[in-house]
Amino acid sequence: MVENVEELKVLQPVVMKQLQTIFEKNRTAHAYIFDGEKGTGKKQIANFYIKLLLCLNPSENVPCETCRNCKRIDTGNHPNVKQLEPDGQFIKIDQIRDLISGMTRTSIEEGRKIYILHHADRLNTSSANTLLKFLEEPEGDVTAILLTESYQSILPTIQSRCQHIKFSSIPREILLRQLQDQGVTFSMASTVSMLTNNLETALSLAHDEQFAHARKTVLKLVETVKKNVHEALLVVYEDWLPSFKEKYEFERALDLLLFAYRDIVAIKANPNSSCTYPDMLQSWKEQALHTTYDRLSNQIQAILQARQNLGRNMNRTLMMEQLMLNLQEGYTFV
Repeated sequence: MVENVEELKVLQPVVMKQLQTIFEKNRTAHAYIFDGEKGTGKKQIANFYIKLLLCLNPSENVPCETCRNCKRIDTGNHPNVKQLEPDGQFIKIDQIRDLISGMTRTSIEEGRKIYILHHADRLNTSSANTLLKFLEEPEGDVTAILLTESYQSILPTIQSRCQHIKFSSIPREILLRQLQDQGVTFSMASTVSMLTNNLETALSLAHDEQFAHARKTVLKLVETVKKNVHEALLVVYEDWLPSFKEKYEFERALDLLLFAYRDIVAIKANPNSSCTYPDMLQSWKEQALHTTYDRLSNQIQAILQARQNLGRNMNRTLMMEQLMLNLQEGYTFV
């Protein structure tokens, strides 16, 4: 989990700068949409922003973490802060009515009231329209933060009344660290973090035996290609084609193959480059020594061409035979 302001700044530098500038210039909007993939820090940054807005002793656009308000926000006990999750599949109209009632009621506490809608894209039509009326005419000093992974699913009328805060994908080094914290090896973490930016999806791939087998099959092929085309074709017939029957499996296998050759290019340019397959570093260094940039470029083009041919539903056996010849010779046949 992201714990402190410095980590949040590494995770979302642009968003943090944006929110701290808004606070500094006293330009707090009455509604925001925090839009980003799962795992990009929306909840943590929403929590940071709520604290900043309600903190009794903020310093340099950072909440103090020690005042009464900061502590109550941490424990979920601040009466002016409401959090709303979907009830089942949707956020329902009664939930929004209760929320508005709580926001408009004279509370014990003076000052700003803040509500967070988690999964705001799951408002149904009636609850969205009820919320819209409140967004248009909020009573008192109220700030809304809507969190979503699907911005386009939110009504345009709601979008237009909120300031859109776009969260970027997680930096790869953070995802790598999170995966290793969960017990994933550095090698596997390095591979899955190239395929997805989502922590849950990455963990699922890292623990999937079928994916581990796919990774092994791809690396076996790369190792065999450098020996001779006949051995490479044998790996295609005996390992590759039986392993990747579904189109999406085949696509992913070609992506994994592409990452291997990109690794070799990166190592050739800089032996200390970070890799998709750090466990293959020694082999990549040897291959990098005995090949040229032109040949590597042609090999990468050959894999990209195979990816296109797969999209055109070309016969897979024929496609892989052609790819092996192209990888072996280091030039492509059009």
